[in-house]
Amino acid sequence: MRNWISVYGNRRVLSLLGLGFSSGLPLALTASTLQAWMASEKVDLALIGIFSLVGLPYTMKVLWAPLMDRFTPPFLGRRRGWILITQTLLALGILALGLSSPVSMPWAVAFLAVAIAFFSSSQDIVIDAYRADVLKERELGAGAATTVVGYRIALIVSGAVAMILSDHLPWRVVYGLMAGIMLLCTAFTLWAPEPTERAIAPRSLKEAVWGPLTSYFRRSGAVEMLCFIMLYKLGDAIAGAMTTPFLLELGFTRTDVGTVNKAFGLLSTILGTLAGGGIIAKMGINRALWLFAFLQAFSNLAFTGLALVGKHYAVMVAAIGLENICGGMGTAAFVAFMMSLCDRKFSATQYALLTSLMAVTRVLAGVPTGYMVNSLGWAQFYAVSVLGALPGILLLPRFAPWNGGAGKGFGEKEAEPVSAGR
Repeated sequence: MRNWISVYGNRRVLSLLGLGFSSGLPLALTASTLQAWMASEKVDLALIGIFSLVGLPYTMKVLWAPLMDRFTPPFLGRRRGWILITQTLLALGILALGLSSPVSMPWAVAFLAVAIAFFSSSQDIVIDAYRADVLKERELGAGAATTVVGYRIALIVSGAVAMILSDHLPWRVVYGLMAGIMLLCTAFTLWAPEPTERAIAPRSLKEAVWGPLTSYFRRSGAVEMLCFIMLYKLGDAIAGAMTTPFLLELGFTRTDVGTVNKAFGLLSTILGTLAGGGIIAKMGINRALWLFAFLQAFSNLAFTGLALVGKHYAVMVAAIGLENICGGMGTAAFVAFMMSLCDRKFSATQYALLTSLMAVTRVLAGVPTGYMVNSLGWAQFYAVSVLGALPGILLLPRFAPWNGGAGKGFGEKEAEPVSAGR
């Protein structure tokens, strides 16, 4: 317990709880909550479907991340200054969106939604960079965990809570409240400490663009490391892609799925990330990666057991709880590991690149799962999904040796500075 208090109780880690909340709040307001608003206003379903494109900035953020590495605002430093700017713009954008009408002003709503997504993804870039810059190595797991917890809580506030409020208040008031909460998040930015070791920003935009790539790819094993990043959570991604159809086909109701898989699953993920952060602080990132790789792989077998038992409420709760706790632990360790790989001079761009690759796996892993279920059945599908963890596990000795520090075995952690003229 003393170890947990020491790692979670310091200002560097605690401030990330609020910054994680700030990062997660805008997402639902341009996605599920906005769709609910449009549906309640009887907007054409075809138009509602097109609005899913407003999320594109989240997939393209690496394109402008170099700008946030290169330029430093005149207040609050290189990272917190950008966070404050994006938070203020988000509050104004959310307020303006609430004052618009999806019926009479659909293109204004679309423009504002895209703008919010752009400001939100920009905030994500700089919060991720700040986290990589400010945390000490033993705090990386706890920092990743508190960020995820804050993010998940924000999804509940801007998703479930906002929709509940909309039954009692006009949508413009709901979005106005969310804008006010977003503005209050600036208090976390003002309270967050500056990194003790300040990295020198790139001297030119050319260096900001090419420096992160040169700094990364000059290390031995750079390409293989990208493969490891894409493969570490492959088994988890395969299993997670079919959870909802699986539970519904077993005969559970949508209420059961929403209550247990979404609500209880969310709480289990939070518990897993917090536990993972404490374990990482005690045993180190690399050893935690080993432990959690096996836990998140074999937790898939809980769904095999559920498939064999059939519709059994207690078994479903246990399976979902186990899978989300183990998945949360793996996420905490893996996020901490990716942070440890970043050169602080280019942390915004490098981390954006790494997380984009991680997202590619999540998207592509779901493509063949339907065919697999049709061929194998649910029980064998989840048993086979365990094999998806093998490629990542086989690469662990190379990139996360049991007795090595974070990032060891992958070139040199701190390469000599890369100038634009090289």
